[in-house]
Amino acid sequence: MDPVLLAERAAARPFNFSDVVAPMPLGFRRIVQGEEIVAGGRRWRVEIGHGHAPEQATLWGTDHDLVIAGDQILPGITPNLGVYATEADADPVGEWLESCARLAGLAGERHLGLPGHRRPFRGLPARLSELILHQEEGLARLRDFLDKPRRASECFGTLYGRPIGASEYGLALAEAVGHLNRLMHAGLAARSLGPDGAWLWRRVEMGPDSALGSR
Repeated sequence: MDPVLLAERAAARPFNFSDVVAPMPLGFRRIVQGEEIVAGGRRWRVEIGHGHAPEQATLWGTDHDLVIAGDQILPGITPNLGVYATEADADPVGEWLESCARLAGLAGERHLGLPGHRRPFRGLPARLSELILHQEEGLARLRDFLDKPRRASECFGTLYGRPIGASEYGLALAEAVGHLNRLMHAGLAARSLGPDGAWLWRRVEMGPDSALGSR
C-alpha cells in the first residue's frame, strides 16, 4: 500500500466494519449444512457457501422456488473474495469456486435468487457458470502478469481493468491477495519478502496436478 494512503487509513475511524455494527451475541444456535429451518412462514434448506464469508448460509426453498443467495451468488457484480490479517494464508477464491460448483448442482431455472446486492434475479445456473468463468479468466490473466516479482497493489489493473480509488482500495487489495493466494495454493505462484517487508509474487511453472478451482 502506498505509504501516504496507509498512514491515512491507519488513523481513520471507524477502522473497520466491526466498529459500526452490533457485536455478536454471547449465545446463539448455529445452523449447519443440510438443516431445514422455517423462516417467514416458509421452509428452507441450509446450503453453506465459502469464500466471501466463512460458512455463509444460503437458503433454498423446500416447498417453493426462492433462494436467499446473500453475497454468495450476485447478479451483475462479483462477491468480494478477500484475504485479511486474521487469516493471512486463506484461500477464499478456491473455497468460493468449490462452493459455486456444488451450488450449481442445486440451481434450476425455476429458482428466483434473492441476493445481498442488487435486484432479485432468475437464471441461477447461467449466473453461476458466468461467475466461475470470470474468476478463472482473472486468475489466468494474473498468472501471466506475474512474469516478474509484483506487489499485490500492482495487480489491480490486471484484475479489475479500471482505476481503484481510495474508498475501494482496501477491498481491492484484500481481493488481489485472495487471487494471489489461490495461485500460490495451486502451485502456480510463489511469494517472497521484499526489502520493506511486503510480499512480492511471481509465477512458477504449472505442475501436472495444479488446478485453479480447487484447494
